[in-house]
Amino acid sequence: MNLDPASILSVAASEPPFESDAADFARALVCGLRAVPKRVPCKYLYDAAGSALFERICDLPEYYPTRTELGLLEHHAGEIARHIGDDAELVEFGAGSGVKVRLLLDALARPRAYVPIDISGPHVRAAAGRLAADYPGLAVRPVVADYTRPLQLPAVAGEARRRVGFFPGSTIGNFAPDEAVRFLLMASRVLKGGGLLVGVDLVKDPAVLHAAYNDAAGVTAAFNRNVLDRANRELDADFDLDRFAHYAFYHPLAQRIEMHLVSLDRQHIHVAGERFVFAAGEALHTEDSYKYTVDGFRALAVRAGFVPAAVWSDPQQRFSLHWLESL
Repeated sequence: MNLDPASILSVAASEPPFESDAADFARALVCGLRAVPKRVPCKYLYDAAGSALFERICDLPEYYPTRTELGLLEHHAGEIARHIGDDAELVEFGAGSGVKVRLLLDALARPRAYVPIDISGPHVRAAAGRLAADYPGLAVRPVVADYTRPLQLPAVAGEARRRVGFFPGSTIGNFAPDEAVRFLLMASRVLKGGGLLVGVDLVKDPAVLHAAYNDAAGVTAAFNRNVLDRANRELDADFDLDRFAHYAFYHPLAQRIEMHLVSLDRQHIHVAGERFVFAAGEALHTEDSYKYTVDGFRALAVRAGFVPAAVWSDPQQRFSLHWLESL
């Protein structure tokens, strides 16, 4: 992804939201299949089916990030709310099911608006609808968009004193470090005068990481293969999912998990009218998940113009929440 550091999220409430369509997916997948090594941007894993599978991953016993982050939010909600302040508008990048943001909303004094952003329209609209029903006094305005690109956001709610961001789930780890800086730089300008609460997965025992991305039930494998199933559904591709193996491993020097789909034999694939050859053992790179030390992430935030403030982490130092001020 290529974020323009000079770009900011502009206010244009009258313009239609961005929708990720089959043409975008086709261009990205064809380009990635032409590349060496083959790859596909990880955002295409998160269609409606992929988002539902990821929700299942979050409940798996091996997948510690979700329950650890929820525990931190529950335990420190009051302190976090004091950093956010009263009468805030909350913007969530990559909105999930709404479970985590409810912990913040319940702790905040007079939250004025909630703007969830997600690339999956059905997913974000459904989550926003549920939350709006439970918080009738809150302005809930979902935005269907790719937050790795310049966005169109509704104007700041009239009674809101400042706009703050929420980026949970260690999603920041899907960016390479330089890409993370570019995203954070854009966010720091959008949230000027406010701040950002971001979840960051920490460097830890590789065995713990391996288990989290190779669960015994095979849900992560199904989530990974779903991008091929999506190509079959949307692009009239002919991937045989049984001929691709899920492969995830920790790269200690790069401090990241890599996810791949490995071809089990030599095969020909057709996508969007083009023919591609996979050699036996050749991989399609689908996702990275970078891990940080607390000090390493704080240094990254400084490069993007944020002022690091409070940090909360669990006793086992598996996961962290960072409050970053945008002056």
